[in-house]
Formats: sequence, structure tokens, C-alpha cells
Amino acid sequence: MYTSKSNIESLLNKEIANLIKHNNTGLYNLEIKHNVTYSEFLSNKMLIIQVIRKGIPYSLFDLIRFNTPFNENDWAKFLDISTKSLQRYKVTADHHFKPIHSEKIIEMAEVTQAGLDVFGDIEKFRLWLNTPNYALGNIPPIELLNDSYGKDLVMTELLHISHGILI
Repeated sequence: MYTSKSNIESLLNKEIANLIKHNNTGLYNLEIKHNVTYSEFLSNKMLIIQVIRKGIPYSLFDLIRFNTPFNENDWAKFLDISTKSLQRYKVTADHHFKPIHSEKIIEMAEVTQAGLDVFGDIEKFRLWLNTPNYALGNIPPIELLNDSYGKDLVMTELLHISHGILI
């Protein structure tokens, strides 16, 4: 579907810019003076809150999903919905996820961004996610991503790795 890393980044940037431009009349009326990129979006908690509360459109989810090391079954598990529901959302015109699901989607985008910053490659990150980790009780990190406390442990471990702190 998407051909290259630069292509997916470009599409994510366009989707985020479009979403924010058309939805910046929300909760906080943030002053946005330029098109926000995907990475800028992920570092702006106020924008994230606003987008989560309005619900992420399926079109953005699809781009985020493609940019992560997670498959459809992983996403269904993270979002606590069936794969059939995910497939149904895809064909439903203009589906927006509920805030609870939108928050989880953003969390997985943040984990992916941190993983890519550390490992520099989606396949290396995928391998790390699926390998039992001593610092995480010999549990593969992907198994901890179903709840926010587990996600925090994974993010902390990624931070430790990025700073050369290996346990």
C-alpha cells in the first residue's frame, strides 16, 4: 500500500496537518502557526489530548498502523476489539475511534517512535519487542503493551537502552 519510509512520513505529516487544521476549534484553541508534522504532534501533549478527545479518524490510524511493528492481531488486542471490527472500520466511511481507543493508538505510536529512535530500524525494534527481556522479568516487551503501566515499563527500558544503561 505505502511504498517507502519517506512516503509514509509524508502521508503522516499531511494527515496530521489536515486533522489539526480542521479540528483546531476544540478544547484548548491552541495557536498553530504552521503545519504540524507527525513527530511534532507526538511531542505536543496538548495537541494529543485534543485529537484523542475528538477521536482519531481511521485514515490516520491506518497510517500509524503501517508505521508500527504491530500486526492486525496485535492492534485488536491493544484496542480490545475484534479483528472483524477493525476490518469493518476500514470500510466504514469516515470512522473515528472512541477516545479510549484513540489514546491507545497514540500510545503505540509513541512506543514506536521511541523504538525507532533507539534501534533505527523497524525490524530490529520488532525483534526486540518479541524477545524476552531480562530487565522486564523475561517477558517480551510486546506483552506489556496492553496497559499503560506496561507501556511505561517498556518506554523506561527504551530510555535506558538509549542512554546505554543495560541491566
